[in-house]
Amino acid sequence: MKVSNDPDEVLVTYSLGSCIALAVYDPVVKVGGMIHYMLPDSNLDKQKAKERPFMFANTGIPVLFKSCFKLGAKKNRMIVRVAGGSQLMDQSEFFNIGKRNYAALRKLFWRNNVMIKGEDIGGNVNRTMSLNIKTGTVTLKISGRGEVVL
Repeated sequence: MKVSNDPDEVLVTYSLGSCIALAVYDPVVKVGGMIHYMLPDSNLDKQKAKERPFMFANTGIPVLFKSCFKLGAKKNRMIVRVAGGSQLMDQSEFFNIGKRNYAALRKLFWRNNVMIKGEDIGGNVNRTMSLNIKTGTVTLKISGRGEVVL
């Protein structure tokens, strides 16, 4: 997880497969943050969640928002974009980690009245996400599709 209000900074996360990248941005104070989480629920490994809360949706996402709020961001101004949740290693869909990661995010957002402005979820492609702190622009590089603004 990374949060910034430095206009010269671009936050980037690479190699999204079943993981989810969440980018949030407040255009008024130009504060943004990004998390790349691997698993939906910290109850899978409570010790690991204490050591690395950003591995999990339910522990990492709240910290991301709170960290942005500390820099002046307001929930009602936050622009939220999401990418990832592919089925790369699990073609049989036995584990459905990508789908479960996305479902955990949606459940958390529904409970907290958070709306998603843009998303690129699922499929069987790798993605790289970047967030430009100066502009709030979120760009995805998607295997086989090139670069798109989300």
